[in-house]
Amino acid sequence: MTKPANILFLMTDQHRADTLGAYGNSLAATPVLDELARTGTRFDRWYTPTAICTPARASLLTGQAPFRHKLLANHERNVGYIEDLADGQFTFSAALREKGYNCGLIGKWHVGTHRTAADFGFDGTHLPGWHNPVDHPDYLAYLAEHDLPPYRISDHIRGTLPNGGPGNLLAARLHQPVEATFEHYLATRAIEMLERYAADQRDDGPPFFLALHFFGPHLPYILPDEYFDLFDPADIELPRSIAETFEGKPPVQRNYSAHWTFDTMPIEATRKLIAAYWGYVALIDRQIGRVMDAMERLGLVDDTAVFFTCDHGEFTGAHRLHDKGPAMYEDIYRTPGLLRVPGAPAGVVRSEFVSLLDCTATILELAGIDPKPAIDSRSLLPLVSGGEAEWDDDIVCEFHGHHFPYPQRMLRTDRYKLIVNPDSVNELYDLSADPDELLNVYRLPELAEVRNQLMRRLYTVLRDRGDNFYHWMTSMYDVGDVAYDPTLSGLDEASYQGGAR
Repeated sequence: MTKPANILFLMTDQHRADTLGAYGNSLAATPVLDELARTGTRFDRWYTPTAICTPARASLLTGQAPFRHKLLANHERNVGYIEDLADGQFTFSAALREKGYNCGLIGKWHVGTHRTAADFGFDGTHLPGWHNPVDHPDYLAYLAEHDLPPYRISDHIRGTLPNGGPGNLLAARLHQPVEATFEHYLATRAIEMLERYAADQRDDGPPFFLALHFFGPHLPYILPDEYFDLFDPADIELPRSIAETFEGKPPVQRNYSAHWTFDTMPIEATRKLIAAYWGYVALIDRQIGRVMDAMERLGLVDDTAVFFTCDHGEFTGAHRLHDKGPAMYEDIYRTPGLLRVPGAPAGVVRSEFVSLLDCTATILELAGIDPKPAIDSRSLLPLVSGGEAEWDDDIVCEFHGHHFPYPQRMLRTDRYKLIVNPDSVNELYDLSADPDELLNVYRLPELAEVRNQLMRRLYTVLRDRGDNFYHWMTSMYDVGDVAYDPTLSGLDEASYQGGAR
């Protein structure tokens, strides 16, 4: 592109890739996002750096992996980690502002506790929290302005907690018209900001970056009739991993299943929850369509790059789980990722392992800014062009806990996935033979060579990144030669002789 691009960044929360028609769901009602895939690039191996909201969103903002930016947990379940990015931390929004961009963010922020989107240079109303803040003054003003009824729900779906109390609300029927939904409200506010930025450009003003971050389809799935009942539960095919037994798996997964009350609800409830989740995605797709129509009306399409992705996935009953957590399955780590760049080929499909992290360098490059400060990010533009590009044939993800500290690291290759759980059993899945990740084959002797190769590769990546998790691996696993004193004491004879252990 000959000039800095406008950028529209569409983001959802807790969104499975298999809810979109473009990713193979034959029942999906996602025509707008499917069209974005048809006219742009669809990434089939797009991963989150960590399946938890705040750390993932901080990685997008900074272009740094969670271990590096150190914002490791959501405020609502934080058990001692820091709650805001450090002063002076590089962010793409500050770089865009310095370049002269208009910068806006409508919707979910969730990148820290005290510092808001405005503190990082974004225009827009601050909407805090992890779920639709339906008591926010701006939303209430929107309802009053349009003479729309207030928020009210019924038909609650929830299970029973191990202590006998009511489980987390998973879904409910919303007694408001579509125009009153928080999703419609967010799209309306985004369109208003698009109009403002477009007017600036007609007066020779700057390019813009506008993020529209929906709070959904994160549970609870609270929807008006049209979308709560859009899909017949009888048509829902249950995930095969609903047969999960947790045999040979870390015990925390069984505990999480109990926390999310899966076994206390009939299987019909799971079908309804999946149906409602798909309905939520359809509602969001419709609102994105309104924004895309506004782009067309304002003459912005040919000058605006459009991203669509999310922070992480969702279980919706897979592995007898809901939400996300300390289980590094594809359901929550592989997510949708679409990108359309003006002038780039349409209908491109890429199978390289890419990350939400890579959006940061891509945004900077589109704006004509050096992407190097986004240290763990790599621009996707060479892939979007449809050409060949040298790219890693694996990807590393991390997790640090939710409700309680729980460190994990994952290496995903074309066929295998290795997960290191220091407090428990490690996991190895053969995704060719077992795409649903039901059988942990870590202990199988016939896979010892594969396990060792993966462990050494994971160790090398973590060490080279500076992720100190690798120190645990040094003493616990066969990671090959180590050219330093692994005790870090400086007192070992080998350290004086410059030798290796």
